[in-house]
Amino acid sequence: MNKTPRRMLRLPDVIAKTGLKRSSIYAYIKEGKFPAPTLLGIRACGWLEAEVDAWIEGRIQTRMHPQQTGGTR
Repeated sequence: MNKTPRRMLRLPDVIAKTGLKRSSIYAYIKEGKFPAPTLLGIRACGWLEAEVDAWIEGRIQTRMHPQQTGGTR
């Protein structure tokens, strides 16, 4: 059993954490380039903070090593 606390982020938190706008987040999700949200209720969804953090780390790695990941600077 995983004892690490898991935190769900709502959209305003994801926007603040990534610096992306709502439309960019959903466009990246559609392209499979950003973690998909989890349905929390009838009209609520959230993102696992660990998945958002991993996405941010991946962007940092792409910036640091563009030739290895296929990204550009």
